[in-house]
Amino acid sequence: MTQADYLEVVDAVGVMQALDEFDPHIAGTLPIGVALPSSDIDILCHAPDLSAFASVVWTEFSAFENFALRQRTTGDRPVVASFRAKGWEFELFGSVLPVAKQAGWRHFVIEKRLLSLGGTELCSAILDWRRRGFKTEPAFAAVLGLPGNPYDSLLELETMTDEQLAEVLGRPQLAGRG
Repeated sequence: MTQADYLEVVDAVGVMQALDEFDPHIAGTLPIGVALPSSDIDILCHAPDLSAFASVVWTEFSAFENFALRQRTTGDRPVVASFRAKGWEFELFGSVLPVAKQAGWRHFVIEKRLLSLGGTELCSAILDWRRRGFKTEPAFAAVLGLPGNPYDSLLELETMTDEQLAEVLGRPQLAGRG
């Protein structure tokens, strides 16, 4: 599972082109190097008109294996689609919020910053927790010793400077991975 593999599949399936009007962004574990073999390709979109997003997704991807389209009943009621293509699971997420304001993108950005500062040791620790069945945000919270809800705790870090994040990284429980 290399970066080229999933990017080639995204290109071959035409996902970014099909969703172009919705400002699609690839996020999740693949671009930051903490993916497992079971990881999917996450694409976040800005969909001010959720019905239009659902219509495009249905038209473009409903013929793919395991296609599902649903709308969540909480928050801003995002539309989520999933399907399988060329050996990869895809998850498309359409929200009325611009991508930069979506929690999934905000998590992605802070995780990317942390991994950039924490290097291979942090990456290895996150992967260890992920292999134990933890989702990405709970794995980061466990390694960094963040209290409370892991999704909220990670978002509390997003306004920190790199120097402040380095302090947070000074206390990760990297030795306690086993």
